[in-house]
Amino acid sequence: MTGVQGVLEGFSTIGLVIALGFLLAHFHVLGADSQVLLSRLVFFVATPALLFRLLSRADVSDAFSANLVVAGCSAVVTAAVYVMMARRVWQRETPHLVVGALSSAYVNAGNLGLPIAVYVLGDGAFVAPTLLLQLVVFTPTAFAVLDTSAWGRRPTIGRMLGQPVRNPITVASLLGLIVALMHWDLSGAVTRPLDLVGGVAVPGALLAYGVSLRLGPRPMNGDSSGEIALVTGLKLVVQPLIAYVLGSQVFGLEGQALLAVTLIAGLPTAQNIFVYATRYDRGAVLARDAIFATTVLSVPALLAIAAVLA
Repeated sequence: MTGVQGVLEGFSTIGLVIALGFLLAHFHVLGADSQVLLSRLVFFVATPALLFRLLSRADVSDAFSANLVVAGCSAVVTAAVYVMMARRVWQRETPHLVVGALSSAYVNAGNLGLPIAVYVLGDGAFVAPTLLLQLVVFTPTAFAVLDTSAWGRRPTIGRMLGQPVRNPITVASLLGLIVALMHWDLSGAVTRPLDLVGGVAVPGALLAYGVSLRLGPRPMNGDSSGEIALVTGLKLVVQPLIAYVLGSQVFGLEGQALLAVTLIAGLPTAQNIFVYATRYDRGAVLARDAIFATTVLSVPALLAIAAVLA
């Protein structure tokens, strides 16, 4: 299978599930309340189970490499550019800035990155550095800021340090990483229920997103078109460009390794950001529209990257 075919197959998979959620809402099989229910189920139950299983089976040595540094630097620089622009131009408050920064730099490493890594790059391990970085560093940091800013909690050091143990996604990710580091072999009595529950995470998030497209405000119909354009440009142009320059000029990556860091950095905004925004009731429309715009426009962007670097 060629790189172009792999990209198309990855997008068709998530696109069909989103379309199913849209149709279920259109024909009144699912209502507006189902979006909140699905989001909560994904956030508190399914995603922690899925991430625990993914990280518990990961080769941790692959994560601590040049790919990790490239992924981290490209994401941090991209998010910082958004924060500076959004604060100056639109005077956004901190919770909104967090959601916007995540929308600009948090890639769809799970729902789309894994299938693309398998079909295009030939090895799902290529996405491990980005996945681990987002789960173990970016997500806990964002939740800590959202906990203190969106819900008015005083940002004490104790609360910041204790935040990871209060969030199910972070706890599951850290436990999975511990299992991988210790090389523990879990029994089927433990893994089978987790696999079953974790299987709900990806389709649940995609279905909730499809429902929101049908029952919520029309995508790209709000008053933040300029902000969406900024997020989209950062996500699909700036972040992969930074990854390419760092990978090729600083770390000397080439061939498949360079394609991997560039392609993964150019993935669209993760559906998880919409779930997080819904959970904290901040920036949900921005997250939804950013996911829509970057997912649609990333098709030609990723095809171009694959065609040039494959």
